[in-house]
Amino acid sequence: MADTIAAISTAPGEGGIGIVRVSGPESKSLMKRLMFSCPEDIKPRYAYFGRVVRDSADPDAAVIDEAIFLYMQAPASYTGEDMLEIQGHGSNVSLRAILSAVLSSGLPHVRMADPGEFTKLAFLNGKMDLSQAEAVIDIIKAKTDLSLEIAERQRAGRLSDSIKSIRGVLVDVLAQMAVDIDYPDEDYETDAYDELIEQLSSVHSEVEELLATVKIGRIAREGVRAVIAGKPNAGKSSLMNAILGEGRVIVTDIPGTTRDTVEESASLGGVPIVLVDTAGLRDSDDKVEQIGIERTAQAIAGADLVILVLDGSRELDEEDEKALSLIEKTDADHVLVVINKEDLGRSVSEDSVRGRLPGVRIISTSLVGRGALEAAKKVSDAVGEMFDLGSIHVRETNIVTNERHVHLLRKASDDLGESISMLQNGEPVEVAELSAHYAYESLGNIIGEEVGDEILDTVFSKFCLGK
Repeated sequence: MADTIAAISTAPGEGGIGIVRVSGPESKSLMKRLMFSCPEDIKPRYAYFGRVVRDSADPDAAVIDEAIFLYMQAPASYTGEDMLEIQGHGSNVSLRAILSAVLSSGLPHVRMADPGEFTKLAFLNGKMDLSQAEAVIDIIKAKTDLSLEIAERQRAGRLSDSIKSIRGVLVDVLAQMAVDIDYPDEDYETDAYDELIEQLSSVHSEVEELLATVKIGRIAREGVRAVIAGKPNAGKSSLMNAILGEGRVIVTDIPGTTRDTVEESASLGGVPIVLVDTAGLRDSDDKVEQIGIERTAQAIAGADLVILVLDGSRELDEEDEKALSLIEKTDADHVLVVINKEDLGRSVSEDSVRGRLPGVRIISTSLVGRGALEAAKKVSDAVGEMFDLGSIHVRETNIVTNERHVHLLRKASDDLGESISMLQNGEPVEVAELSAHYAYESLGNIIGEEVGDEILDTVFSKFCLGK
């Protein structure tokens, strides 16, 4: 007999409602056992209000909570199995007590669910393919409206449909290759090669179109990694606090207050951002500060966006030059310069900065009083323009966000390119067919065809309990 699994499906903490979810053949029996005065004839997809007890047959059983009981009959459920949801008050104590009653019910094969096991069952029972299942966790972790919309489109099968369409064309090409291998015809062999190359090139182009969305997909999912750099006491931490709207980072007049990188998430101009406040760039004998400065240099090298803060009230000095020399290696389109302390006079001109960093965006401001709010708005507008996610039409574009999908698409692209090259060089069709077949398998792995238990375990281990 298959296991019946159970877990709390709502996040820890207090709330108006909390849900204990059950999936498996004992779902209806558990409802009868735990619901006081449970009706004998339970209707699927019908809400029942009642008291939760450990044993409905015991007239003296203590009431755990009042709850809504929802029974869903297979296959019309999330997992494709019989399911039960007990919706009680959002108390951790109450929900744990309900879950305990489920697990100690005495019914056979009832156990705690593993992370992601409900969605894994949905995949195994054909309710969704693997890419759709992975989109579920993306919905849960979405940080912005854009990332949510992309994840929801994938959960609805938009990416799956594209992959299936590409594989549909590719399987026809593979079938034609098989015919050419089994029944070669020297009179039209060259024409057959040209047709195969054209068809494979079309498939290759579609795969490349998906790969072209990877960068924007990563930003939508993970956010732009924005490093705030500059010399000590230039106003880096003040800028970060202004953007976040809170005093997250300690700000003092003492240079070197920030000794290590500090990370926080935000949304600027509709763009998800991971802000990294860094140690000031300068020469120091302090070993701890030296480590912080080294980490700053590493953060700049790996950043999607560098926000350089300069003290505009003083001429550029050696410490500024140190920061500029590191940022010179960065694409100007991914650099934003903030000339701070405008209220104290201007000793740094925008022209002098552009002389070192041609083409960069520059904001002149003061991070004192209301100036901090204005500076945060200017930075937000600039970032929104630099990473124009608003121009991405999710409904017309398939955006790839998952690293596993990226790896498999790149592999498919490489194999298709190799197959095309072999045919162009006049090599035997059976040799080119092998690479094309590898591409077909890689694309299939995206939607979960012929994937092993190890891959499934890795995918679903990223889920939370109850999902």
